[in-house]
This record gives sequence, structure tokens and C-alpha cells, in this order.
Amino acid sequence: MTSTPANPAPRILLAEDDEAMRTYLERALTNAGYEVSSVDRGTEAVPLLEKEEFDLLLSDIVMPEMDGIELAQRCAEVSPRTKVMFITGFAAVSLRASREQPHAKVLSKPFHLRDLVLEVERTFEDRAQASI
Repeated sequence: MTSTPANPAPRILLAEDDEAMRTYLERALTNAGYEVSSVDRGTEAVPLLEKEEFDLLLSDIVMPEMDGIELAQRCAEVSPRTKVMFITGFAAVSLRASREQPHAKVLSKPFHLRDLVLEVERTFEDRAQASI
């Protein structure tokens, strides 16, 4: 994916409390052509959502201070155009996320980076189709 001034790279806000996973995901998404900002908790993500525009919020569900579902609810309030995708290692949490955020994609750990990038690409394709 290349970006031009007329077509800038989609912006992703990554909220993941595990430092190794956050670094891993950020690198993979950057290599796939996305502009990524990352934080280690939902409470750090909210101010960014309030002052910057992001195309996608990619959030772990289980995090300290503010979980990913609560973060997604805040995102819907302050940045309603931002799509949401969850990542989690907990099946029960995945079911809760699907129930409380029915339009959000839930990707269960472990997953291959290629699968993550494909899901992110699908999210942006769906968005492009909706705007046609």
C-alpha cells in the first residue's frame, strides 16, 4: 500500500498493554503501509481520539484502567467515524465484545500477522465500499 498526498495512509490507533505484542503489531502494520500510533492503555487512547483523526482503533480488550470495550464506547462518542477492531486472547471476552460492539471485528489471539493485516485491509475495503 503506497500513499500519496491525495490518498494518505490510513491511520490506526493501537491500544495494547503488552509491550512485546504492541511493538510486534505496530511494526507489522507500519510495514503494511499504515500510519500507526500506539498506546499501552485505553486512558491514553481517549485524548488522542479527541484531538486527532484515526481510521481504525485496534484495541486489546483486557487492559488496565479502561478495557477495550469501554474504550470503543468512548471512541464512538468522540470519533464516530473511526472503525473498531478488537484483539483478545479470551473467548468469553470475545463474546461480550461481539454483543456490546456488534459492528466491531474481533480477532482472537493467537493470530498470524498476515491475518491481522488482511482483516485491517478488509475493514478499509468495507469502508471504501460504503462511501461509494
